[in-house]
Formats: sequence, C-alpha cells, structure tokens
Amino acid sequence: MRFVLGQPFVALTLLAIVNYAEHCGLHRRTLDDGRYERTNPRHSWNSNFLLTNLFLLHLQRHSDHHAFAKRRYQVLRHFDDSPQPPTGHAGMIVLALIPPLWHAVMDPRGRAYYAGAEHQLNDSQSFSHCTCCVA
Repeated sequence: MRFVLGQPFVALTLLAIVNYAEHCGLHRRTLDDGRYERTNPRHSWNSNFLLTNLFLLHLQRHSDHHAFAKRRYQVLRHFDDSPQPPTGHAGMIVLALIPPLWHAVMDPRGRAYYAGAEHQLNDSQSFSHCTCCVA
C-alpha cells in the first residue's frame, strides 16, 4: 500500500527535477514585437550519452523535441550547437538535488554558453546566476 501511495510522489518529483535539469538557465530572446523567439534546439540542455539515451528512449535529445515537437522519439537527433550538460540525466538529477553543487557545475556552463551573446538577453535574463532558482 505504501508503494502505491508513494509511487506518484516519486514520479512527479522526478518529472519536476528532469524538467528543471533540461531547461534551467536557458532563455528565449524577446523579439521587437514583445513576443518570444520561436523555440529551437538552443533552448534546452541536450545530452548524447548512449546508454542513458537507450534507457530513457532519447529523452536527453530534448532539444530536437523543442525544435520539432512532432518528431517521434525514436528518431530525435543530437545537436552539437545546443548547450551540453556535463553528464546524462542520472548525474543531472543528483546535481539538481544538491543546489550548491548544481550552481558550481552548471552556472559556469551557462555563462560560457552565452559568452559573447549577452546582448541577446535582457537585464532579467543575465546569466550571472542561474535565474531559475532566484525568486
């Protein structure tokens, strides 16, 4: 009975953590007309670790899903120019559960990804710190 009651909690928690790990710190530019730019592969962390992709049915190729939402998961592609996390989803879940470790690892990656393109972000989107954790 405990399993039946606990399983939805674990599933929802993992879903939230994975969603966080796939998007934290990445931004879409605001266009001149006030709308956001179209979602593309640069708007989510994209991972290409073979074993994890096989186990998670290419969940780590999330960037391709962002760009082409109707593409079947079996044929999702990897984009080298998408932001790349340091590890697969299992490692990213561990990092996300320890916020100081997350920021130590991921903030420099986010700053490096936006290096030279800071002009594309507005003031509220600067990557001086991962904005997904700042209230």
